[in-house]
Amino acid sequence: MIKGLIFDLDGVVVNTAVYHFQAWNRLANSLGFEFTEEDNERLKGVSRMESLNILLEIGGLTLPTKEKLRLASVKNEWYKEFINQMTASEILPGVTNFIDLVKSHGYQTALGTASRNAPLILERIGMQKTFDAIIDGNQVTKAKPDPEVFLKASAALNLEPSQCVVFEDAIAGLEAAHRAGMKCIGVGDQKTLTEADRVIPGFVNVNLSLLQL
Repeated sequence: MIKGLIFDLDGVVVNTAVYHFQAWNRLANSLGFEFTEEDNERLKGVSRMESLNILLEIGGLTLPTKEKLRLASVKNEWYKEFINQMTASEILPGVTNFIDLVKSHGYQTALGTASRNAPLILERIGMQKTFDAIIDGNQVTKAKPDPEVFLKASAALNLEPSQCVVFEDAIAGLEAAHRAGMKCIGVGDQKTLTEADRVIPGFVNVNLSLLQL
């Protein structure tokens, strides 16, 4: 029986993918090559350093670790410039209503994200106190598809993994949820999220029947 809901952040609660893309694109341009929106799809649900490795692979560059760390820091500062301007208007449609609905029926909620900037984003959109537990990139060492973030989220809710369902928009996140022993609802395109137990385009007009998996 489902008792806890775990939400990814980027692409599920808010759409920060556009800001990631702008920051990565700026970095690629500074290194002398193009980075497309299609390239950016490969970075969904992936850690910052692994994302940088993919970007450098696209650009055909091999750099020492020290330089890679510097570039990752530069990208993050650019990204934070963008997200510092976020407001509650950027919460994706239906998300707040759905979370209010499930909490009113006794379900617990957690945020499970690879983002180290989750605290800043939640502050900017006014959702610091929305979730019963928050597990972000500052508390995990392994990136999705490793299940660490979701296992820590279920533990923080004092629930068994089998009692939790994950909401994810990335293929790596779906795999992480299933490796954690959890059901997973994909948020986005049915054709892309084929491994999900169920797929919804978004949270507008969804109800508790969604949790009957």
